[in-house]
Amino acid sequence: MLRTIFWFLYFFGFLLYSIPTLNRVKKLDLTLNVQERDKIIHQLPQHWAKRLVEITSSQVQVNGTENLPDGPVLFVSNHQGNFDIPVLLGYVNKPMGFISKVEVQKIPIVPRWMEVMNCVFINRKDRRQAILSIKEGAEKLKKGHSLVIFPEGTRSKGGEVAEFKAGSLRLATDSGVPIVPIAINGTYKIMEHGGLFMKPSNVEVSILPPIVGTENRNVKELAKELQTLISKKITP
Repeated sequence: MLRTIFWFLYFFGFLLYSIPTLNRVKKLDLTLNVQERDKIIHQLPQHWAKRLVEITSSQVQVNGTENLPDGPVLFVSNHQGNFDIPVLLGYVNKPMGFISKVEVQKIPIVPRWMEVMNCVFINRKDRRQAILSIKEGAEKLKKGHSLVIFPEGTRSKGGEVAEFKAGSLRLATDSGVPIVPIAINGTYKIMEHGGLFMKPSNVEVSILPPIVGTENRNVKELAKELQTLISKKITP
């Protein structure tokens, strides 16, 4: 119980503390290249996210870091729980934004950070808006930013990996960037499996070899391939 209380105090307290840095990174020198800007912007969110995981006393093991290419990529990951985002942000050493549901915009300060991190908000209830969000994400990838999608569309909470929705993979086929599959195992045990309180978990993150030449791929076939690759790395 005390761990959970402290977690929420830190979550919101750090957001308030981060406001001056947020204002500074919004004014970064526009002559910096994309990679340099994203690296600077990523520093504080990465520290915050890693600390959020550490507060739960969870241990995170990352395998396959050699599979991280230079330049922009589309990370495609399964989605076990709410801690998937801080685990990826805190422990995968590459600046990234997220394709996020619009409901996140209701959290104080967080959306402002997400904007400078080049995240894209998507309204899954509005098909037209969702298509525009995919186009916006593809443009960000073309400009050199990396993004993360969870093509299951919802948390599995420790169950089997659900069917990947093919539409979101147009981010890769429209932009031509490599896809880096990521398998996350164990995050659901921190929150979704623990009732009202957070509990420690051993989390394993497996970064799989990138898939290139995505601009020529059928998105439905690509979705099935990625679901199979990631599912093989998930253990009960």
